[in-house]
Amino acid sequence: MSSSATAAVSARRKFPFWAQVLVGLAAGILLGFLARSLSLGWLTETMNTVGTIFVQLLRVLVVPLVLAALIVSITQLRKVANAAQLALQTLLWFAITALVSVVIGITIGLLTNPGSSASIGTVGAKAVATQGSWLDFLKSVIPGNILGLEVSSKATETAGTIAVSSSLSFNVLQLVVIGIALGAAALAAGAKAAPFIGFAESVLAVAQKLVWWVIRLAPIGSAALIGKAVATYGWDLLAPLAVFTVDVYLGCALVLFGLYPVLLKLHGLSVRRFFAGAWEAIVFAFVSRSSIGTLPLTQSATVDKLGVSREYASFAVPLGATTKMDGCAAIYPALAAITVAQLFGIQLNLTHYLLIAFVAVVGSAATAGLTGAVVMLTLTLSTLGLPLEGVGLLLAIDPILDMARTATNVAGQALVPTIVAKRNGILDQDVYNGVQTPARAAEPEPAAV
Repeated sequence: MSSSATAAVSARRKFPFWAQVLVGLAAGILLGFLARSLSLGWLTETMNTVGTIFVQLLRVLVVPLVLAALIVSITQLRKVANAAQLALQTLLWFAITALVSVVIGITIGLLTNPGSSASIGTVGAKAVATQGSWLDFLKSVIPGNILGLEVSSKATETAGTIAVSSSLSFNVLQLVVIGIALGAAALAAGAKAAPFIGFAESVLAVAQKLVWWVIRLAPIGSAALIGKAVATYGWDLLAPLAVFTVDVYLGCALVLFGLYPVLLKLHGLSVRRFFAGAWEAIVFAFVSRSSIGTLPLTQSATVDKLGVSREYASFAVPLGATTKMDGCAAIYPALAAITVAQLFGIQLNLTHYLLIAFVAVVGSAATAGLTGAVVMLTLTLSTLGLPLEGVGLLLAIDPILDMARTATNVAGQALVPTIVAKRNGILDQDVYNGVQTPARAAEPEPAAV
């Protein structure tokens, strides 16, 4: 290695990717305070534009990334011994951690009464357009087309002229169903499906390369996103729901730094090593607010830093990125349901709390997609018979809450495969403990950029 290359590697080690993102966060907070305190509208708009572009770059890669990742992950299971057992254990641990997380959320809500202390009125509250019910959930599972493509149109009247605008979106839950079905069919087809599997692997490699390029922009994107959030959602907007906001962050912290370390210790794994391996993915999730956008980082950390078998991780991590949501599907809906009930003066009983837990464990797949937390919340409220208008009261501060929720989600998506791999003897302890790093089959992590 040349001296210049050695110097570059040394510099990168001194300033790793997660540190770059944290610097971006700090810069964004400062810019946000300046924009808000000095009423610098142009600065807020600039940060909003840059942040929107960053998020759009991640969103545009969702379809090829999720579809290819699931197809490849299902077909990779043929290389894993006891694949069915591993899949069942993965789903079981998804459910276990979701159940404990929702209990933590309910407990915090009962102790703090976030709705009773909220200084926000319910007059004029409106139900959100995006709603979820068990019927909606079941219908949304059935794909409308091969890409889960949805078209929404909106008519606006200006000066007597009606203009119709349409926008395209993708139902990620339908993509999950399509990906699993195609992967299972390819697996069943045997040798005849080899070209199709090879194509899916190529698409995945290209999609991951593109996502890595976008991820490298995270320090800039993080500064813009957090800056816009601070400038827009200052304390004036947070104050009416301050207890609820603190509760969500507290619940996420208890799961992230309480529940997960306990589970690691029970399995004889170092807590410090887990967070050292998963930290970049957790930080990026906090900034991007997208489990799917963080998927390449999560999978890279799970395999190359936590020592999970690549064949198993290629199944568990993509599945977790779409269905494993302890922040969005457990802590948040529990606290939000209690808050909404108290805002509208509705008394919850034991049956309601059991229903909250049931929805958190069974309905987690409803969180798949860009509005997952909102859909999960409306699913919870409709199951409990609570006013859906309460969702609109909480949406103003949702971006602030979503950062902590997504960071918790991604940590859980790395944790469960690590635990299952350890329980089944397919965890490379040397890699987990930092003794050695396996050769990569994909793009280097951002720290090596």
